[in-house]
Formats: sequence, structure tokens, C-alpha cells
Amino acid sequence: MNETTQELKDKITALKKKLDVTVVAHFYQRDEVFEMGDITGDSLELAKKTMADDSKFVLFCGVAFMGQSVKVLSPEKRVVMPKLACCSMARMIDSLYYDDAVKAMVADGIKEENILPITYINSNADVKAKVGKMGGMVCTSSNAKVIITTALKEGKKILFVPDRCLGQNIANQMGLKSAVIGEDDDLVGADIICYNGFCAVHQLFSVDDINFYRKKYPGIKIVTHPECDPAVCDASDFVGSTSQLIKYIADLDPEQKVAVGTEFNLVNRLRSKNTYVLSSTKPECPTMNETTLEDLYVTLKSIEDGEPLNEIFIDEETGKWAKIALDRMMAL
Repeated sequence: MNETTQELKDKITALKKKLDVTVVAHFYQRDEVFEMGDITGDSLELAKKTMADDSKFVLFCGVAFMGQSVKVLSPEKRVVMPKLACCSMARMIDSLYYDDAVKAMVADGIKEENILPITYINSNADVKAKVGKMGGMVCTSSNAKVIITTALKEGKKILFVPDRCLGQNIANQMGLKSAVIGEDDDLVGADIICYNGFCAVHQLFSVDDINFYRKKYPGIKIVTHPECDPAVCDASDFVGSTSQLIKYIADLDPEQKVAVGTEFNLVNRLRSKNTYVLSSTKPECPTMNETTLEDLYVTLKSIEDGEPLNEIFIDEETGKWAKIALDRMMAL
């Protein structure tokens, strides 16, 4: 399709007006795709806003687990995606690996009935369903501390999947002990027991990067996402979810220099000056960047033609328990 960016945007805009569809775009999408979103935000914002939307079709520009979450929360909607891109972190765990994590805790002396699981929203529907069945719930990076605080009141051991870094960082913030399955011998002695998953993009940031920027720009602020390594977060001035990072940086004096440890597309849009990427390597999420304007147009055209591409389907049992896990989060 040899068309200019503006020609594609014009065609997309025309189809959006014609069709009963809402285009949803995550903050990490390419700029030209993000700009076409009717609803934009981070994982929690998108989950809430799409529930309230009344369009027949949701066209979700993001990664697969996000489209699944929309379908689970709003099963009456038809959810399609330009690309069924899969988050690398979400791929690190499935229902079988989840079962193995529970078995590892039991083998270490923790009774299964004393395990309360929490899954980061960056997980597929089958894992959310397993968590829901065991009485657990979903969290995002913005509400993980609230969710874990509530869960601990039950007096059980927290199994946190799949992101070890988010689990460890929350534990550090709360003065709790964490352990990682497969790395630490003493699971029984930990309050939060983490699955050994991670975000490949956020692993690019290091304490050496922080030291470099502090030396080069005295007084610079270092802000990072809690998917970063705990040592990086401990050395930061502010740690927060995507939306929290955006607000924090927006409230800074425009002359205040800031280095940001999160995905490049977002950082690049934050403000025009005095903002740096906290890495010598471009921290660009490959799966978030799979979706192109052409993909968006082709998917809209497929809806117009009555043969939607990449429609999300969730079986009834998985959807039931995954929704319970998500609803528990929403209730808080």
C-alpha cells in the first residue's frame, strides 16, 4: 500500500466515522497509531474506559493480553486487534507454569490454601482465570500496592506473577520480604513470593545509566517504572506507573532536566526539552511497535466488509474466572 501517512490517516478517520467502532491505543504505541486513538492510556485506564464505551466494536492497538482483558470485562463487545502482538512478559507464564509455581511453594512447606495469588495485568486470560479460581485478583503498576495491602489482610502468602521486579519493588516500598521462585531457597520466610518473569524493555535500564546522568547533569531527576530492576528503582527520585510518570513529569518546572526509564515512544512524547531516555540503547518495545497505520486501516476495512480480522474470543469458563479476578481489582 503505497500511500502517505496523511492519506492513511484520512482513510482511517473516514472509516471511524462510518463504523460503530472505538479505536483504543496504549501509550507505548507508535506516535502515528497513538494519535488515531479515541481512547488512550495505560492498562488500567484503558480497562476502565472501554467498559464505559458503548460502541459495538473495540479496535485495540496494543498487545494481546490487553485485548483479552477488554473482552473478559465486556463480553458483549466485539474486540479486534490490528496485530495479535504478544507481550514478552505475558508469554513467560501460562496456566501450566502457574501450576508449577504453586507446586514450588507447596514443596517448600506452604499449604496451597494459604496461598493468595495476584497477577499483574500483563498476563493472558488463562493465568487470570487460575488466579481468580484461587481467590486472587489482578493488579496494575498503579494500584499494586493497594491490591497487595488488601490481600495481606487475609494472612496468607502472596504469590505474585509474572513480574518479579514489580513484586520486589512493592515489597521494598512496604518494608516486606520478597523471594523469587527458582532463585531464593527460603520461600516460607517471604511475604511476597514472585514468579521469575520480567519486562525485557525495562531491564535495559541500569544504575550505571543513572550515575552517568547524575554526573553529566547535576540536579537531574531520575524517574522510572516499577518494572525496572529494584536497584534502579531504589536509586530513582520517583517510581510510578505510566500515568503516574506522565503526571509527575508534567508537574516539573520546564527547565528541570529529567531522565526517564520506560518505553521510548512514551518518553519521546512527554515534553519537547530537558527530557532524556535513561539508556544508551533505544528502549522500544518490539511487540507494541508491531502495529502500523496500515494495519489499523486494514482492520477497519475488514469490519466494514463484515469479516473482522484478529477478533478476540475467550471460552466461557476462562472468561468467568478471569473476570472475577479483574472485578476484584475494579472493586478496590
